[in-house]
Amino acid sequence: MTHTPAEKSMTPLPPLTRGPHQRRLGLVALVATLGGLLFGYDTGVINGALLPMTAELGLTAFTEGVVTSSLLFGAAVGAMTIGRLSDGWGRRKTILLLAVIFFVGTMVCVGAPVYEVLVVGRVLLGLAVGGASTVVPVFLAELAPYEIRGSLSGRNELMIVSGQLAAFVVNAIIGNTLGHIDGVWRIMLAVAALPAIALFFGMLRMPESPRWLLSKGRHDEAVTVLSTIRSPERAEAEAREIREIVKLEEKTEKVGIGLLLKNKWLVRIVLVGIAVAVFQQLTGINSILYYGQVVLTESGFGEQAALIANIAPGVIGVVGAFIALWMMEKINRRTTFIIGYSLTAACHFLIGLASVLVPEDSAARPYVLLVLIVAFVGSMQTFLNVATWVLLSEIFPLRIRALGMGISVFCLWMTNAFLSLFFPTLIGAFGITGSFFGFAVVNAVAVVVMIRFLPETRGQTLEAVEEAVTTGAIFAVKPKGRRGARRSG
Repeated sequence: MTHTPAEKSMTPLPPLTRGPHQRRLGLVALVATLGGLLFGYDTGVINGALLPMTAELGLTAFTEGVVTSSLLFGAAVGAMTIGRLSDGWGRRKTILLLAVIFFVGTMVCVGAPVYEVLVVGRVLLGLAVGGASTVVPVFLAELAPYEIRGSLSGRNELMIVSGQLAAFVVNAIIGNTLGHIDGVWRIMLAVAALPAIALFFGMLRMPESPRWLLSKGRHDEAVTVLSTIRSPERAEAEAREIREIVKLEEKTEKVGIGLLLKNKWLVRIVLVGIAVAVFQQLTGINSILYYGQVVLTESGFGEQAALIANIAPGVIGVVGAFIALWMMEKINRRTTFIIGYSLTAACHFLIGLASVLVPEDSAARPYVLLVLIVAFVGSMQTFLNVATWVLLSEIFPLRIRALGMGISVFCLWMTNAFLSLFFPTLIGAFGITGSFFGFAVVNAVAVVVMIRFLPETRGQTLEAVEEAVTTGAIFAVKPKGRRGARRSG
């Protein structure tokens, strides 16, 4: 077996040990993932805020769609632009900027006197959400030891679903206790200012990504950071390994879109990233999160009952995310994705089938559909949501990490935005039956794509994954589980 120069220069890393550095790493991850909490809250709060917002501002069906999707179109722009900004400016400073944008966007929405100002605020929040969706997972992946990278990076998705659940609970409490107050939706939105403030002041005390520091030639600073989140021996060994990769990167041209298109392996890994991102949205998960009240009302619940029933998918989402974190270091990425899309396809088929077989006037109909929707959300959160963000944060080489992540997440948010914009029309035209049968077909296609094209990354350092991507080896070798996965690091 031959080895590349990078592989020959790497030696096995010292094992992970317990100590204060472990607790410090957990604290850094907790603070950074407040960006994920904001991501979840700001995307989920519209679910319960939309009806009182419509009544006060006189929104039409079209402007309701614009208010909902404006955040998502803003997120697509934020994913492309703010992700690239973090390459030059640093991950930590960029997350601080995101905290400011989250706060300003929230205040603009809360004080919006008219629909147009509300849309401006939602676009600002979208920029922050899109930026957080690219920068925070990369920041966590670059901080994490390879042995626990999946579970540590996956904490961001746990915080996202926790933010969504918090939005559903806050909406239900405020909607049922203060629903008689004019502008109750403004109170729902204002809650997001608190984690934005916590994120800003928390990140002031957090370190920069050591991999980013080494990419800028700041070796001593990188070792200092690593020594706070690793044992001294492990910190020095990781710094040497990362520095070897950085030296090789310095001998190659920086990759923009033009140069990326000339390298077939980089093109292929970006296409994989796009597929992973787009199919995640085509599960329809965010249509349930944004329009859950609409879907449950269509299923037979009353408006207030639907607002409360909405909490059930939120709870199962958080439970699923905890299970997903546990699985990240135990089950291969490919296996997780294939199981996940198989389950979501089955759930969609059963939802469509139930909507046909259970009579509309049946008292059991709304509860049968609610159980199936909860099963779908549980399958999605357990097998796909955490795994998607973890995989996207680790498959791209350092020199295109922000670019590849930005392109993939841009496609994710654009798919999310268009699906959210037209989902009410879809439900109106085809009903629950046709819509969910359509989702079932798309998810079945996703199973085939994942089996055919998805590479395996579990149990490898980012540097080992980078080497395998650059040479094309990651696409040529069939995954054999964890044994022998880490030869180069």
